[in-house]
Amino acid sequence: MLNRAKKQVEKELALIAKLGFAGYFLIVWDIVEYCKRNNILIQGRGSAANSAVCYALEITAIDPVGMELLFERFLSESRGEWPDIDLDLPSEEKREQAIQYVYQRYGELGAAMTANVITYRGKSAAREVGKALGFDQESLGRLSSLVSHWEWRGKTDTMAHSFSNAGFDIEHPRIAKYLELSMRIQGLPRHLGQHSGGMVICQGQLNQVVPLERASMPGRTVVQWDKEDCADLGIIKVDLLGLGMMAVLKDCLELIPQHYGDQVDLAQLPEDDDVYRTLQEADTVGMFQIESRAQMASLPRNKPKKFYDLVVQVAIIRPGPIVGQMMNPWKEKPTCPHPLLEEVLKRTLGVPLFQEQLLRMAMVVANFSGAQADELRRAVGMRRSWERMKSLEGKLREGMTANNIDPATQDNIVQNISSFALYGFPESHAASFALLAYASAYFKVKYLAAFTCAILNNQPMGFYSPAVLVKDAQRHGLRVKPIDVQISDWPCTVEHELDGSLSLRMGLGYARQMRRQSAEALVQSRIQDGSFLSAEDLALRVPLLNKREFTTLAHIGALNKVAGITHRRDALWQVERAGKLEGPLLRQQGEWLQDDSETSPLHRMNTEERLIADYMETGLTVGRHPMYYRRPELRRGNILSAQELRTRMDGEFVRTAGYVIARQRPGTAKGFIFLSMEDETGIANVIVTPDVYERNRLLVRRSKFLMVEGLLQNQDGVVHVKAAKLATLSVNVPKIDSHDFH
Repeated sequence: MLNRAKKQVEKELALIAKLGFAGYFLIVWDIVEYCKRNNILIQGRGSAANSAVCYALEITAIDPVGMELLFERFLSESRGEWPDIDLDLPSEEKREQAIQYVYQRYGELGAAMTANVITYRGKSAAREVGKALGFDQESLGRLSSLVSHWEWRGKTDTMAHSFSNAGFDIEHPRIAKYLELSMRIQGLPRHLGQHSGGMVICQGQLNQVVPLERASMPGRTVVQWDKEDCADLGIIKVDLLGLGMMAVLKDCLELIPQHYGDQVDLAQLPEDDDVYRTLQEADTVGMFQIESRAQMASLPRNKPKKFYDLVVQVAIIRPGPIVGQMMNPWKEKPTCPHPLLEEVLKRTLGVPLFQEQLLRMAMVVANFSGAQADELRRAVGMRRSWERMKSLEGKLREGMTANNIDPATQDNIVQNISSFALYGFPESHAASFALLAYASAYFKVKYLAAFTCAILNNQPMGFYSPAVLVKDAQRHGLRVKPIDVQISDWPCTVEHELDGSLSLRMGLGYARQMRRQSAEALVQSRIQDGSFLSAEDLALRVPLLNKREFTTLAHIGALNKVAGITHRRDALWQVERAGKLEGPLLRQQGEWLQDDSETSPLHRMNTEERLIADYMETGLTVGRHPMYYRRPELRRGNILSAQELRTRMDGEFVRTAGYVIARQRPGTAKGFIFLSMEDETGIANVIVTPDVYERNRLLVRRSKFLMVEGLLQNQDGVVHVKAAKLATLSVNVPKIDSHDFH
């Protein structure tokens, strides 16, 4: 192994020196070193993880020699461009700190963010053209809400159908012109935006090459070109990307020693049977890259048992494996396309899953060099390079013919390469993501309170809303406590119970009307002067609190532990008076005006009113799930819970209900829509066929709570309901967020 590593490093260093790229690697290394010195979690990913030099410089965390990764996927002599290294950092403050370091290191004229060209799309085109033509806001709102934005586009998912569904007569000349202009403007530039993390770097002379402008964010400069323009000119680019899960893991590394007493190291997490058992059961809400519906449907079948299985799992739910028709063969113990490829494909059971494998396939079956194989990958990946692709495909077939490969097998191999070159993951990229996926799974299984606290403090991110994350944590046994002005900080916090267990306290940041400066002033006053004695005392000691914030705290029960307040409506009553101006004498003697809550005529909020207040003001509830209160009625209608669906037989006709937490219509699903619905027992998955969707368009797209009837699919521990009939379920809860992928 040592000799292999030495040879690989020597080979890479020779090519890096020949191409003059040593300075680029040192620039990236310098950024990584800065982050490590300043306690900022950072990890390189993408094809850079194929490089032993990147691994030696601690830019990446994947050993490319041990994993037998292909260096040519990262760097080849024929490519004629700078390497591309993506660096993942925690979102928000830590990432901005790293970006500001680059600005300071290279100067105002030596570094800048690249631009994104924002173009008109369906919704924005319809709204902007409608404004220009003088249509009223109500009509524009109705239209833009109906414009299809799914990834899949069916026959009726056209702009004309959207206009008709919104009540417009497309035969009318003015409407016809509106429709025509809305369609013609799509794809045209609308404005320039900042790239999410792409930075260009030079020796203090950027303004001599490209126009610069100040960004709206303080301390940032932006070039007026996108990253492709900058790459064409040979300007050095580094991607500093904010990854929410990196922030979660960083917080976990601080919370776990503090509350569990365990020292943890991301690089030394042990492979644990409990973690893999949890993955095999698809109990993955909140886990990085493996929490989607498609992943949950795949995990019980693939049953990952070791780290490389997780690398495969991250890569397999992608358009490449689906377009290349590799999902079913993977599950059905496939055979290798040709004996020559057995060594290349042995780790993935004969199925090509990774871009590196496709490069090796071309090298083995057609005698391509590494540079030629990478040129083939790039040609297929460029949608407008059909002539170049045909030329390379001809060479590919010539090489396969020389190796006595029959035409049918050649066609199969060409299809695999064509599908994966455009969509497939680099194996190194999948391995980098699998490290984070395993870490998130390990922390959730072993340190639930810390993980839940960290993920709630780094929203928005991931597939699920905070409401879903809280309910999932509660189902796993974590006690979640409500916001309390006597205890809560701005972020969520971990608390120690008398029995030695840990619980989670919701933070003031989840009160939607609460400003951070007000919350921090409240916490500071509590630290300095102790608990608040009354609503008047709170108003007096925290003058930054405005009436809206005060009312919100009362509405969600955050004042219920204040002396003299017994319930939410009582708090609302006292807040009304506490918010009024009083003279100096009465302000100093607020207890003179304090109400006697025991004699207050105000009734407590009922369950429904508390639920409405919780969801309206915080977006979640730490109490019972809304579906819990409907369960007796649902049982009488033979409507099953998500947990009960798992006990029923495959092919049985069932009824179930829940609130919709995610909607998907992937481009590879041929128009099928997938819904995830949650109730008090868990998550149920629903398949909506294109014809059922056409009959229930508004229900599928807009209903918060749904009742579904249809055939149950219960195979290999994976449960779906294939919807035959849909209906809205009446549950009086306001704004509940769902995660809708378009």
